[in-house]
Amino acid sequence: MKLLKIVAFGAIAAALTACSAADVVSRNAPLETPRIGVQAAPQVVRDYQLHSVRFAVPADMTVSEANSYYPIADIVWRGDPLGNRAQQISSIFQTAIQSAGEGLTGSVPVTVDVELARFHSLTERTRYSVGGVHSIKFDLTVRNALTGEVLEERRRINGDFAALGGYAALAADNEGQTQKVRITSHLTQLFFRELTGTSGLETIVAAGT
Repeated sequence: MKLLKIVAFGAIAAALTACSAADVVSRNAPLETPRIGVQAAPQVVRDYQLHSVRFAVPADMTVSEANSYYPIADIVWRGDPLGNRAQQISSIFQTAIQSAGEGLTGSVPVTVDVELARFHSLTERTRYSVGGVHSIKFDLTVRNALTGEVLEERRRINGDFAALGGYAALAADNEGQTQKVRITSHLTQLFFRELTGTSGLETIVAAGT
């Protein structure tokens, strides 16, 4: 009787060991079953040359000239004299895109459509104290300039980057690296990446600054 119990216990232990081993193997095994209905993202072939730029600022965007630390508005800009902020920002974007276009040597002429969503730079009070972030967002669409065909659907671009403050801002100003210069340079590199999928604009940016 004792022998039968020992044999039975051994059989149960062996079965449990086998189950445990099978479970470990199945959990660590690579998943080879193909995922049904999942498609790879389409690859955009960018072979562009810049033909034209269309920049738009929505009519309902708010502008603030308040010299506070963080004005509540869509547009905050102090890098130009007091004036039409939308036109000043348009000029920055036009310059940046044209500079980026100098590096586009493809065969397809394109029109770049840009609609501003936010351009919130630093006020004087913020820039000469704590610094912060240049918050720049816009929608980008790329079209065939000859046919009007949409080559790249409208997408939101986040162009935020660090803004200098305090002594660093003063030192940059003395070296000619004003807010306007730094933002234009940043946007030039950003547009080059978006329109080519690569970087490497150091020469063009240096020439433009």
